[in-house]
Amino acid sequence: MSRAEQLSRRTVLAAAVAAAAAAGASPAAAEPPADDTADPVRAPASFVDNRAWTTYTDWRAGTVKGARAVAGTRPGVVIGTPAGTIDHTDPHTGRTASWEYAIWTSPVHELAVPATEVIPSWNARTPAGTWLQVELKGTYSDGTATPWYVMGRWAAGDQDIRRTSVDDQSDDRSSVWTDTFAIDDPATGLRLTAYRLRLTLYRKPRTKSTPTVWRVGAMGSDVPDRFTVPASVPNLAEELLVRRYSQEIHKGQYPEYDNGGEAWCSPTSSQMIIEYWGGRLTKEQLSWVDPSYADPQVCHAARFTYDHQYAGCGNWPFNAAYAATFKDLQGVVTRLGSLTDLETLIAAGIPAITSQSFLKEELTGAGYGTAGHLMTVIGFTAEGDVIANDPAAPTNEAVRRVYKRREWENIWLRTKRYNASGKVVSGTGGVCYLYFPAHPTPRQCRALAAVGVR
Repeated sequence: MSRAEQLSRRTVLAAAVAAAAAAGASPAAAEPPADDTADPVRAPASFVDNRAWTTYTDWRAGTVKGARAVAGTRPGVVIGTPAGTIDHTDPHTGRTASWEYAIWTSPVHELAVPATEVIPSWNARTPAGTWLQVELKGTYSDGTATPWYVMGRWAAGDQDIRRTSVDDQSDDRSSVWTDTFAIDDPATGLRLTAYRLRLTLYRKPRTKSTPTVWRVGAMGSDVPDRFTVPASVPNLAEELLVRRYSQEIHKGQYPEYDNGGEAWCSPTSSQMIIEYWGGRLTKEQLSWVDPSYADPQVCHAARFTYDHQYAGCGNWPFNAAYAATFKDLQGVVTRLGSLTDLETLIAAGIPAITSQSFLKEELTGAGYGTAGHLMTVIGFTAEGDVIANDPAAPTNEAVRRVYKRREWENIWLRTKRYNASGKVVSGTGGVCYLYFPAHPTPRQCRALAAVGVR
């Protein structure tokens, strides 16, 4: 679609307009499967290319300026001998501070699928007094290059800098929309054929602290414009035991984070899956939350995924990075091609967070319409319908929903739709977050590889 047709990410990830009560039936739950018997590995969808740097060999292959690779059970890149010192003014606090820095730049990645969009992901540890910046520079199909685009300035905390995306980045051929690089007018045939990622690691001068980045990568895609998608054939009846959290019970809480819980579908979904994998917050970490609030971990997730430029908690890479701050977790943003892909993940014990937009009448039983909403897919019924933990519910007990397979598949995978005014607007084209262990089981590795994630 043209740049003019694209909805801003602020609109695309707006919270549900309203939520209706749903039955809180008890799930026929199952723990993550322990069976590591062989599964068939299918090729990933042809319109998606995923590349991540995660191994010691990967980190050694990059170009460094003051950074160095570290080995171990979870290899990464850190500040070695800083390349220099810079002054940085935080646009959200107005504070100027000096920072030592080091740079790691990836090798050029040639996209197997020349892309109209690229979304990065990173997993890192940023102790107090440190932060990082992720940038992307690409090559167009005509051989020319993009500028270096800032894809995020990030820290796990919010005391040293304000976590932020950067607006107003464009070369009149491509633009950055919060967390997504996009070709302005794909109809011209222009595509991104290759890219490099650049990490700049920062720390307070004369300290030994350093960010550690364990994973950095990006998902490039060229999803064809479509109002409908082919129907998939049900192949799995299984449900995972995932904690249920409602965003709606947090309505009005901490309005400085996007007006409170009514807009917290993304961090609420993230917290559900983090806890499924065993991630827990300590009393000390939650001590800032009003003790009268239920489920304070949802408030915590909202605060620590909040993007101060976007003014919301729906920045996709920020949610994945938040998940990876929990011990032994990874988080990525990708696109999947069908519900068959989701079945492959569920069968291996991996739930997914999906992004979709729809009119009230397009999703039976939802009770609301939305320009953009995140929910957690936790399984499938015997009939193949989708079992979702939908945070747009009035209570935790009402979070579990069953949605009709065909309706749900279409609202998630389409790239174009009609809004309530009859105008053609964008859909998310199968975007999802995947959170999984730092050291997946063989079966989980095969399932992830089958959907194009390694």
